[in-house]
Amino acid sequence: MRTAVVTVVHGRHAHLARQLAGLAAQTRPADDHVVVAMGDAGVAAVVGDRARVVDLPAGPRLPLAGARNAGAAVAVAAGAQLLVFLDVDCIPGPTLVERYAAAAQDGVLDSGPVSYLPPADDYDLATLPTLADPHPARPAPPDGEVVPATDHRLFWSLSFSVTAPTWAALGGFCEEYAGYGGEDTDFAETAHAAGVPLRWVGGAAAFHQHHPVSRPPVEHLDDVLVNGAVFARRWGWWPMQGWLTAFEERGLVRRAGDGWVAA
Repeated sequence: MRTAVVTVVHGRHAHLARQLAGLAAQTRPADDHVVVAMGDAGVAAVVGDRARVVDLPAGPRLPLAGARNAGAAVAVAAGAQLLVFLDVDCIPGPTLVERYAAAAQDGVLDSGPVSYLPPADDYDLATLPTLADPHPARPAPPDGEVVPATDHRLFWSLSFSVTAPTWAALGGFCEEYAGYGGEDTDFAETAHAAGVPLRWVGGAAAFHQHHPVSRPPVEHLDDVLVNGAVFARRWGWWPMQGWLTAFEERGLVRRAGDGWVAA
């Protein structure tokens, strides 16, 4: 099965370089790697000849959904039968591509465990597995096991795979979303509505490199409200409830009927 990794990026050049190193060390290398540069002309110099770069214009609100769709389109046009989406912050464990490829089948959505790494100036690929500490809210099956999920809301776009026919059937990510939040939850809800189950793939481990974050993400407040409203219109409920509640506690948002607005 011809497999392509798709990564979207704006900045994070050091993180991208480590991801490229991790992909070069795979037990089963990917057949293709498509890197979508969202308004970032410097990405090509980081990638060199290790992947194909797709340039996508970007405004203040990054087109994350559109970038993933653009990367997938290029990969499928080049013959990809399996798409592995990997966030630029993620370094793949050595068996990530192999395990996704072994588990692949039409009509399912697969995701591997992701561990958050501590702050560091650099990371040693050889010792990353010793730092494995998967997200506590999501299953992390043993290597070689594939476990059906019980809640599509646990899906995240940091690391997942889907066959090209299933991707086409789902229609990719909804491009009404831009900027932070909502588009991955929407994609999972689309899969759920279409009867496409989510599974957790043991051994398809990825390691999320540290970067500063705000909790709650106040710099993304406008994106959360705009994207949340798009999601609520499409699905009838608001995502990112934890962030919205935290914003409300700080007096930054307020309830308005069934939705939320800036305070």
